[in-house]
Amino acid sequence: MKRYLLCLSFLISIAVSAQETGLPSSKKWEIDASANMYFIPNDLLVMPVVSYDKGRLHLEARYNYEDLKTASLWGGYNFELGNKLKLEATPMPGMVFGQTEEIAPGMEFTLSYKKFYLCHKTEYLFNFEDQLINYHYQCSELGFGPTKWSNFGLTTQRFRVYQSSRDVQKGI
Repeated sequence: MKRYLLCLSFLISIAVSAQETGLPSSKKWEIDASANMYFIPNDLLVMPVVSYDKGRLHLEARYNYEDLKTASLWGGYNFELGNKLKLEATPMPGMVFGQTEEIAPGMEFTLSYKKFYLCHKTEYLFNFEDQLINYHYQCSELGFGPTKWSNFGLTTQRFRVYQSSRDVQKGI
């Protein structure tokens, strides 16, 4: 009998805008904090991510995202195209340090129409000491967001923080 690993993900997300009055929206900092929590056998894995956006500038900090006991810092430029069918994209280079030390170019984009969206995050980790451990990470989500505080969808991801029998994890 095959034994399957059940890996549940719970996402907490908080969006905050800076309290600057009388200024155009491009002058305000938008802060987003989230934490993915994975309940795995005999362990709980927490991956916090904090991002700051001001106009087109995007800054981001992550922990346990690329590897355990590893942090990463990212900086990029936000682009937006379209009205009804909207594309938001952010190319960004990153530095990874801790248990894993690498550089990583990455990209995040969301394609949305009304309350439906396709979100994709990708990065490639380059290790200059040992090229055999270079790694491509990706996470894609196709979903529906009926309110600002809830969304439902299908997701697939490829990451190496938790070793499983599958190279790509899928879920709801």
